[in-house]
Amino acid sequence: MEEILNRPAVRRVRAAIEANALPGEIKVLSESAKTAVDAAKGLGIEVGQIASSLVFKLPDGSPLLVITSGRHRVDTDLVARHLGVSALARADADWVKSVSGFSVGGVAPIGWESEDLSVRTKVVIDQALAEYEVIWAAAGHPHAVFPTSFDELQRITGATPLIVGD
Repeated sequence: MEEILNRPAVRRVRAAIEANALPGEIKVLSESAKTAVDAAKGLGIEVGQIASSLVFKLPDGSPLLVITSGRHRVDTDLVARHLGVSALARADADWVKSVSGFSVGGVAPIGWESEDLSVRTKVVIDQALAEYEVIWAAAGHPHAVFPTSFDELQRITGATPLIVGD
C-alpha cells in the first residue's frame, strides 16, 4: 500500500486533493480498479458511482477529458455534436500518458502533470454523476481511488456538464 501511495502520479493526485481542500482520502484497493466494474466491486458501491476519466483527441489535436459515470459508455458522436466538433478520436496509451502524466487504468481527473487548461482545452463531466452523493475517481494508479462529489469535480476541473451516453 505504501508503495502505491508514494508513486509520483498518486502523490500528484494527493497534492491536488489537498490544494483543493477536498475532504476525501486516497484509498488503495486490493484488487485492480482498471475498469469501473472492478472499482465498484472493490468499493462495494454501484458502478454508476465510478467517475471514469477518459481522454480523447479533438480534431485540432488537443486533449478532451470526459469524466463519465461507470454506468455509461461514452457516445463519441453525441459528445462531438455537443462540443460542435466533427469527431472525437480515440487516444492511444502513450498519448494519454504524455498529455496527462497518467497511465491508462489510473487516469485521474485531477493532478495532471500540466494543470494548465490551455494544455487540457476541454473537460466535460457526465450529468449522471450528479445523481450520487459520493462518487469515486481514479487516483493515479489502477489500485488507487478517491471519494469526491459531482460538484467538487466540476468546480476543480472547470468541467462542462453533459449527457455523454446512455
